[in-house]
Amino acid sequence: MKLQYNRASVRWTDALPTGNGRLGAMMFGGSEMERIQLNEDTLWSGGPRYGDNDNAVKVLPEVRKLIEEGQYAAADRLCKQMMGTYTQSYLPMADLYIKFLHGNTMKNYRRALHLDDATSTVEYQIGNVTYTRRLFVSYPDQVVVLRLEASQPRKLNFLARLESPLRYETAFDEDSLILRGDAPEHVDPSYYDTDMPVRYGEPGSANAMRFEGRLAARLEEGQASYSHDGLRVAGATAVTLIFSAATSFNGYDRSPGSEGKDESAAASAYLEQAMKHSYESLLQRHIEDHRKLFNRVQLSLGESAAPPDYPTDARIRDYGASDPGLVELLYHYGRYLMIGSSRKGTQPANLQGIWNEETRAPWSGNYTLNINAEMNYWPAETCNLADCHTPLLDFIENLSKNGRKTASTNYGAAGWTAHHNSDIWCQSSPAGDYGHGDPSWAFWPMGGVWLCQHLWEHYAFGLDRTFLRDKAYQVMKEAALFCLDWLHEEKDGRLITSPSTSPEHKFRTAEGLAAVSAASTMDLSLVWDLFTNLIEASTILGVDESFRERLVDTRSRLHPLQIGENGRLQEWSKDFEDEDQFHRHVSHLFGVYPGRQLTWGETPELMGAAQRSLEIRGDGGTGWSLGWKVGLWARFGNGNRALGLLSNLLTLVEEGNTNYHHGGVYGNLFDAHPPFQIDGNFAATSGIAELLVQSHQGYLELLPSLPDAWPQGYVRGLRARGHFDVSLQWEQGAVTTAEIVSNSGGVCRIRSAAALRVESDGIAITATLDEQGLLSFETVAGGRYQLIKAAK
Repeated sequence: MKLQYNRASVRWTDALPTGNGRLGAMMFGGSEMERIQLNEDTLWSGGPRYGDNDNAVKVLPEVRKLIEEGQYAAADRLCKQMMGTYTQSYLPMADLYIKFLHGNTMKNYRRALHLDDATSTVEYQIGNVTYTRRLFVSYPDQVVVLRLEASQPRKLNFLARLESPLRYETAFDEDSLILRGDAPEHVDPSYYDTDMPVRYGEPGSANAMRFEGRLAARLEEGQASYSHDGLRVAGATAVTLIFSAATSFNGYDRSPGSEGKDESAAASAYLEQAMKHSYESLLQRHIEDHRKLFNRVQLSLGESAAPPDYPTDARIRDYGASDPGLVELLYHYGRYLMIGSSRKGTQPANLQGIWNEETRAPWSGNYTLNINAEMNYWPAETCNLADCHTPLLDFIENLSKNGRKTASTNYGAAGWTAHHNSDIWCQSSPAGDYGHGDPSWAFWPMGGVWLCQHLWEHYAFGLDRTFLRDKAYQVMKEAALFCLDWLHEEKDGRLITSPSTSPEHKFRTAEGLAAVSAASTMDLSLVWDLFTNLIEASTILGVDESFRERLVDTRSRLHPLQIGENGRLQEWSKDFEDEDQFHRHVSHLFGVYPGRQLTWGETPELMGAAQRSLEIRGDGGTGWSLGWKVGLWARFGNGNRALGLLSNLLTLVEEGNTNYHHGGVYGNLFDAHPPFQIDGNFAATSGIAELLVQSHQGYLELLPSLPDAWPQGYVRGLRARGHFDVSLQWEQGAVTTAEIVSNSGGVCRIRSAAALRVESDGIAITATLDEQGLLSFETVAGGRYQLIKAAK
């Protein structure tokens, strides 16, 4: 299971990513000059700051009045007065350059990223000498490790140096090369054209993030020396380079300048501890840690179409999704990237995971809460990486604290809210520099509501009542309190949100395009989802009965979802004409996926309208949009249409193509918006899982949307709600055997197109089949249950 190439990377989007959640490395694989681009997940510009807008609550009544009068363009303009500051930017830390003194004339070049052990390798020959490199980023030891070897003694000669695109200086001591720097105090978004977009503080007294990286070497033969020029190695046979890094980040609510941690002490400690281990020990510890997560799931979709040694970039170009093996690789790559960018104790994966080379990253590399940050974590539960969900869940809790202030200041509301963008400082106010932003994306107070779905899903899959009681419930409740204050009555007594937008999409009016109206479908769907989850949570915990009754009553009074004249689910409460009927966002379909409000069984008319809406939207879109549509078609039960979306996604994109409507992937399988956004990788992985197993309707459905092109295969280790692990095998498109592991006990309900009998360790288990075709049986915690295709 690997990505492989017969040439070095020329562009960053050809380089190969490794990471441990905190540290990220992109290895280019050059023969004469190697570049390894390095990131640290807490290295952001700026610091905590006040971004709320006390003018918003003053203009809110007037905005609502304009909307009620149908003056949508005027409401748009007035909404600009409700914005706050822009978020800060995720930053690159450093580059490690290694100049090998053997020239660049070589042969038998191979470069690979091995997903099963999370190592990146390079191999080539010069004369009769084979040179090899192996890079990994260790979670147990919190360092980047690069092993360099020559097949003949004393043939390694190189100069290694550290640089940074930020303000920095280098130093050295007898044991290491040192890079020290500080981040800008402010960075404007890349789409904001200003005269001084990157602003540093005064050297030595800047109120911004400090950072330090350290590089040390362990040699087998040869000599090493450190100087301002870098690390010089001569006559070595093998060298282990170890890079450590840290920043002064000390929490989302503390200044990294005046209240920051000692980054030098931390970087030194990481390096000192790692240097106590041999290379073999570091590698073994790393691989064992990685495989505990990565090996939980196995997948086979059929025989690979491409030859075993086919370069991955050519495989994408020549085969795409017609190669089941490439789809498998894309699936596992998403799980690999999650392990590499989100581990316990780290920051959540941002728009680029943790991999970024630009000082002004696209869209600031932030947490975009109107789809992208949530999409990053869609595969966490279904694909057996719940451990990796933790950073987002922690972030939500911190964001809610800032969000309480925003709800009160901006809207005079209880509870908490968040908007379109956030950052490491947990900004909850609407981004837009107090009027520069466009309300179509800047004004959207539903960010906290959507994020709360992740708290509930983490419980639904794992059934951890302690987590639900002590961490999730109160945050969800306070998001609901905001909704209760934000909702208000129409003349007919229905409850609506106003002002309301459908993220990043506009509609046509007589006065031109507008984004702000009342009761967008996404708003209503998100509120329904939160209230429904919270009603179930309070019932499970046996608390807040009167509050639960209030939620039930309020949910029943929500403005109903509407079907337009063309049979589609309306995006807005009125049947407006789209700005772009092929728009990349499909926000109004949240209730289908990742929500559970709309299903064929419970709401067939609305489900059909939603499907019609997606048909009109088309099969184009940016990379992440294609990924979302895979999951949607999986929920609609159309695996062939979903595979078509995967085919569109597995289209090779050359760097520099800025066509924002066709998506695809780069040569290293990174999702191309374009430019790179990691969310499409995660959406593809979660979408493939949805094709094989679904559990959002209170039962497990096996192979609900299997494409015809995958008539036989197997999957092992997927997770389902109710704390079940699911493995299954299929032939001729039907389940032949399956195994359910019940981690918490209780009733297991199965829907399958094939007739099944249930056994546990060879003993028949009593199961009942109801008139809806659901097979139910009792389970015990830790029990394993085999489902076997019944004989005809």
